[in-house]
Amino acid sequence: MENPLWNRLPAEVRDQVDALVADDQRLSAVKAVLDGSGQPRAGLYECHRLVAERYAALGQGFHRSPTAPLDLEDLIRKVQELPRPPAAVEALWDGDTEGWFVVVLGVTRDPNTEHHLATVQHGNDIRAFNGEVPPWPEAEEASRIGAALAGRLGVPFHFASPDEPDDSAPRWWDTL
Repeated sequence: MENPLWNRLPAEVRDQVDALVADDQRLSAVKAVLDGSGQPRAGLYECHRLVAERYAALGQGFHRSPTAPLDLEDLIRKVQELPRPPAAVEALWDGDTEGWFVVVLGVTRDPNTEHHLATVQHGNDIRAFNGEVPPWPEAEEASRIGAALAGRLGVPFHFASPDEPDDSAPRWWDTL
């Protein structure tokens, strides 16, 4: 590999990074590169690029692009395909090994059921290490489009934690 950062990492750090990549632990691999890069310390984007290169070199998939901007008319069509009209539109945080994202749902009652309408993600949690968030752009987009969708449907919009990721925030039906 011809990456100068990779070449300057100690052999044990390179082995650790490859083991983390093989285990699909992207953020831990980025942190291992960052911590092992010595002086001058590598930048986060440089570390992220190196880990992406290691994924490719080891034949692993590495791709998490920001989601396309939400389209109100597309969401209205999705709502029209639901088995019954939603009683509310809800946005909530979720996350995985790559980071946080916001899910937009149509919520029905009796029984309480959620219907996935869209996922909004503008990056991975490397942003948190780099001081790029807050504000969380996915929360801003989900709030804007969720409120517009709810307005068009004549139902409430609920987003219990628009300012920070919280996957345990109260749900819409908990507020009734």
